[in-house]
Amino acid sequence: MTDLETRGAPPGNALRRAAPALLGYAAVRALGLLTLALWSAARDKSAYTLLTARWDALWYTRVAELGYGYEVRLPNGDVHSNLAFFPLLPWLERGIAAVTPLSYADAGFVVSLLASLAAAWGIFAVADQVYGRRAGVCAVLVWAVLPVGIVQSMAYSESLFTALAAWSLYAVLTGRWLTAGALAALAGLTRPVGLAVVAAMWVTGIAAFLRDRAADRAPSFVRDRSAAAAQGAGEAARAPSPTGDGPAGGAPAWRHALGMLLAPLGAAGYVLWVGHRTGRGPLGYLDVQAGWRNGFDGGYAFARFVADKFTSFPSALAGVGLIVGVGLVVWLYVICVRQGQPLPLLVYAGVVTALALCASSYFGSKPRLLLPAFPLLLPLSLALARSRTPRAALVVAGVALASAVYGAFWLNGSGPP
Repeated sequence: MTDLETRGAPPGNALRRAAPALLGYAAVRALGLLTLALWSAARDKSAYTLLTARWDALWYTRVAELGYGYEVRLPNGDVHSNLAFFPLLPWLERGIAAVTPLSYADAGFVVSLLASLAAAWGIFAVADQVYGRRAGVCAVLVWAVLPVGIVQSMAYSESLFTALAAWSLYAVLTGRWLTAGALAALAGLTRPVGLAVVAAMWVTGIAAFLRDRAADRAPSFVRDRSAAAAQGAGEAARAPSPTGDGPAGGAPAWRHALGMLLAPLGAAGYVLWVGHRTGRGPLGYLDVQAGWRNGFDGGYAFARFVADKFTSFPSALAGVGLIVGVGLVVWLYVICVRQGQPLPLLVYAGVVTALALCASSYFGSKPRLLLPAFPLLLPLSLALARSRTPRAALVVAGVALASAVYGAFWLNGSGPP
């Protein structure tokens, strides 16, 4: 499907086109939730509590119920403030709880379920736009069967953020810059990694501006030759360009500029508000994160964490696993570059990956922090799409079962995901 056809398609047609991906996603998530329920019951635990009322989910519901200002002072002097949690999810929890009988935790679960479906649809839309429908379906299924896929059903902000990010990137790819900017601003109100969506828009917008300037300065005979080649290229000429302009590359410059200006407003507004609230100025939010021992050190703390695993034999196996995992992530990104993914996807995935791997945050949470980096999965999706349907179905089913078991084991552990 070309971009022009996508633009003209009614919403009902778009939903029917995405239906196989959404049904497959729902089936994988249902398997994960059922496995979690059975595993938790065997351990005399509540699966619903694990999904809605532990770890970060508790912080979000506390913000929804009581607002900002709550903090916990630990014996070692660390201060865990709820100002570290961006406001869009608790705002939605508060709004739903105000108009329904649901509790704040229930509302968070509902938001997560709906947002995960929206994220799956957005991932399908992006992959379908770039590689076609079959690859789009496979991309959603690969995202669903990730080992940490159970987080997509938790009252966390990952699903909400991924939905906003995916649809913002899709808007960039199809030339809807105002929509992209508005969604990027909302993503910036959801998680600090909203910076990745802003970076994708800005780099793409600047690249498109520079390309257009270079084209304007080219001699007239070169422009005429390029126009004739584009006209003769037929459908290929309407495919998305590497900068994500697609056939709408001629959109008014003011739309590009306004969309780019809208994009950072969400994150910047919240960060500045936190700085005013704490009295520490524009860098106040970094102080709040420092209280959680979160920061960006270029991966030094993570490298030390991995190195410490090699001090004894049993933990050395975990160290090897971590190195292999990081290597796999880097390898996938290199393949994304070699396959010529559109620029906004490369920038977005690169920033998400860098922030996840190079942050000095809880190391056990790094797989979860990589969950929104769905463009990294597109090479795997293409490989799956090129295989025969029975083989692809068997692979997805097997990995989905393994992911469901791992997710149940993971959430019933002692530490936060």
